[in-house]
Amino acid sequence: MSDEEDDLILSELNDEELVLQMMDDLYDGMKPEIEEAVNILLERKWTPYDILTKALVEGMAIVGVDFRDGILFVPEVLLAAGAMKGGMTILKPLLIETGAPRLGKMVIGTVKGDIHDIGKNLVGMMMEGAGFEIHDLGINNSLEEYIGALESEGADILGMSALLTTTMPYMKVVIDTLVEQGKRDDYIVLVGGAPLNEEFGKAIGADAYCRDAAVAVETAKEFMAKKHNQLSA
Repeated sequence: MSDEEDDLILSELNDEELVLQMMDDLYDGMKPEIEEAVNILLERKWTPYDILTKALVEGMAIVGVDFRDGILFVPEVLLAAGAMKGGMTILKPLLIETGAPRLGKMVIGTVKGDIHDIGKNLVGMMMEGAGFEIHDLGINNSLEEYIGALESEGADILGMSALLTTTMPYMKVVIDTLVEQGKRDDYIVLVGGAPLNEEFGKAIGADAYCRDAAVAVETAKEFMAKKHNQLSA
């Protein structure tokens, strides 16, 4: 599109330089450049899984760390996640075709009565950036919607968010219902949102409270690793 892209021609970079450039472009939220670079690597016979893990996921990991450390803020992370999504749109059908391994599948949504979704969207994007498959239910979700999606999607993780103190207790309703139905142990339940804290997460029986998107990704990875270890033990 633009001829003056700092005189940098992506296709002239070798693989190593291109991957480093992709990390920079992701950090800066440059979606067209990411899409172009993904296509170049595909032409160079990179597997979709290698492009995802070695370029995009690695790049988003840097974004996640700087977000956690207060170097980057929500608008910049959303831009980076948008660029990541551009690359993912190209890779997703190819990943499905090749049956590439996924880290796990997460159903995520804001609880009933709550229409705030910036935090949830950020978690969804960062989780996708880390290599998880995300099924986003959006806002204002009833327990039937959560539980229905967990089953139909064959999910590993349930993520619930709330921004209002009045909607927080609904998380407990969902978890209690899973317990009653004997399904609680089938899922890793992560909760988040501004008014929550660790005590609240413990009190309602969640596996973990995640204070931000970077923590959510780290926590999900830890729990999935434990789950795999138990399965193989």
